[in-house]
Amino acid sequence: MDQRQWYALKVFHNRMPAIADELTAAGIESYIPMQTVVTERSGIRRKEQRPAIASLMFFHATRRQAEDTARLLTDRAMLYPRLQTDGSKIPAAIPQREMEIFRLVVSSGAEGLEYMPDDPDRFHSGDRVRVTAGPLAGAEGHIVRIRGDRRLVVTIHGVCAVATTYIPQCLLERI
Repeated sequence: MDQRQWYALKVFHNRMPAIADELTAAGIESYIPMQTVVTERSGIRRKEQRPAIASLMFFHATRRQAEDTARLLTDRAMLYPRLQTDGSKIPAAIPQREMEIFRLVVSSGAEGLEYMPDDPDRFHSGDRVRVTAGPLAGAEGHIVRIRGDRRLVVTIHGVCAVATTYIPQCLLERI
């Protein structure tokens, strides 16, 4: 039997809630990275949950379910592919550990997270580290300089990356 893995979808025209409902109805777990945003209307401040990365959601399925989902959602979403040596494309499975670390960082409630597309040339230089304490304890990634600050960048290869705010060196260990 095919093992369930995480896959990423680029969703068109902000249809993430509807697609998440469809996946749930089919017995497939989905995950939309969310962030809390403070808005103000007529002098009233509110906290709202919004997608942290526009048009990006994940789902946990077998490869066959991922392929079926890609066909079903052709006009509403695109499954992130992985290019094979023969030029064909297959659904890009995300390693479980990568997804766990990404979810840990996104759900930490840490302020100042910055989301960006994955750029291997930019984000894979530098030391690989693990956070040893605080709300991001257990997160692993690379230390890079972004606008002059040293920050931890956690990457889902070929999909996206998230950069934390500054983390003191005493809370990091090289791995």
